[in-house]
Amino acid sequence: MNFNKLFDFLSELENNNSKVWMDINRKRYKEIRSEFISWLDDMDNTLADIDKHYYRTPGKKGINRINNNLMFHPHKPIYKDHFGAGLDKAPGAGDFYIQIGINESLLAGGVWRPDPKSLRSIREAIDYNGEELIKIINKDSFKKTFGSLYIDEKLKSAPKGFTKEHPYIDLLRNKSFAVVHQLSKEQVISDDFREIVIKVYREMLPFRRYLNNALTV
Repeated sequence: MNFNKLFDFLSELENNNSKVWMDINRKRYKEIRSEFISWLDDMDNTLADIDKHYYRTPGKKGINRINNNLMFHPHKPIYKDHFGAGLDKAPGAGDFYIQIGINESLLAGGVWRPDPKSLRSIREAIDYNGEELIKIINKDSFKKTFGSLYIDEKLKSAPKGFTKEHPYIDLLRNKSFAVVHQLSKEQVISDDFREIVIKVYREMLPFRRYLNNALTV
């Protein structure tokens, strides 16, 4: 995958964010998108070999649309400033997200703003065995890779059914349970990028499996 070519395309798109420009450059877009899908297919095969519970997600299924949803975000540009995709994308579970963009590139995973039923399932898992999650996120290599959990809105008080004195109240107050690893452009275009993705996937896996077990059990 020539990520330099992808970055060049996105840079030009940002400066010409219109359907007219995209129509003129659609063949070019489709070629880059096809390359990215092939790269995703290779990662899909690689990650499936690493994780026996991996949910096969071909590139065409995992890749996101480049169009912004203007119905819900009418003030956004027509097109996104990145290519994004979710791998290991089992129904009802959190995926492994890859984003390559000119303003931000990252690897992420977990569950962002789950529906009330799913959020309740995660909180019940923490109530039952929060010690395991604490152990995962306090691991030195985990902290080095992700820092802390993704900072999102938290409840001001304890969620319904839990007390303020609960030993894991700080986790229970979260509305999202996700982590992010930021990537530089230099990392993305480097010869080591594939290995970087694999390393981050491995480090994130216990965290994602904890959440997905809570959602599917």
